[in-house]
Amino acid sequence: MNRFKNILCVLGPVENSHDVLARAVTLAKNNQASLTVIDVIPHVTIGIGIPMGGPTLPDIQEEIVNSYAHRLSSLIAPYQEQINIKSKVLLGTPFLSIIREVLRQKHDLLVKIPDQQDWLSRFFGSDDMQLLRKCPCPVWLIKPEAPKSYRSILAAVDASETYHSPDLEIRKLLNQKILQIASSLAISEFAELHIAHAWDVMGENAMHHGVFTKTPEAEISAYVNTAKEQHSKSLNALLHDVTNAHSDEALAYLKPQSHLVKGSARREIPKLAEEIKADLVVMGTVGRIGIPGFIMGNTAETILNNIDCSVLAIKPDGFVTPVTLED
Repeated sequence: MNRFKNILCVLGPVENSHDVLARAVTLAKNNQASLTVIDVIPHVTIGIGIPMGGPTLPDIQEEIVNSYAHRLSSLIAPYQEQINIKSKVLLGTPFLSIIREVLRQKHDLLVKIPDQQDWLSRFFGSDDMQLLRKCPCPVWLIKPEAPKSYRSILAAVDASETYHSPDLEIRKLLNQKILQIASSLAISEFAELHIAHAWDVMGENAMHHGVFTKTPEAEISAYVNTAKEQHSKSLNALLHDVTNAHSDEALAYLKPQSHLVKGSARREIPKLAEEIKADLVVMGTVGRIGIPGFIMGNTAETILNNIDCSVLAIKPDGFVTPVTLED
């Protein structure tokens, strides 16, 4: 896999830093990519407890920064013979500092362990959700105690063709990007690749339970089957795209399993991820580009809040983050 070339790994004061760092190192080696490891701390502000004539705020801030920098150096030391790793400590609001570092250094992947350790509470920490919404590069949130090698990867795509142009073309390109990254990871991890598209039929419920008229079941069935065929055709076209991107040898190993699931994506994708015991879900978080502030739809956010495995969130090429380098 040679998809990523400039990886940023965010560590924090958690026991699982070693695990996420090890995965970032392996990923950088496999991609022949550069790797930078950072931690973020807030600015020290005036508070109670600083004695008169004691250390100044700048002194305290410097001491904290040095302590964090020493910790980072200790963590990356065992890997320095394998790969050159840069490290730095940033000051400020975590998600803003991280995104600005991505912008400054043009990182193409952010790897991070979630801030909130009770992942099963089904809510990401606020900084993590801000990164998922606004970070311009892919964000890989690695679940605590994730397996060292993934066994099952789920790529969630939206193959519906009911969107208007140019949204349809943007979603198509995003789907292809999701599949390319997921399939490359599956090959690298020797993992099963599952590709899922959730579909629904507009007006089906009203046809079954109309107040004034009731559509014959045969007509409803024909309508639903036609919609299913259309979605199946769209999904197969996407699968054709990803298979053409790899060699015959790679395809012989991958043999991706497709899942055309009927129902709401926000409900069916987390359900499928649990059923197949997915270690990683690769999905898009933005369906439109070029509109700063138009970040993530309710469907994507609901899915992210209801899956219990690691997540690799992808944005379309051309996405514009509302975060700027200026304070």
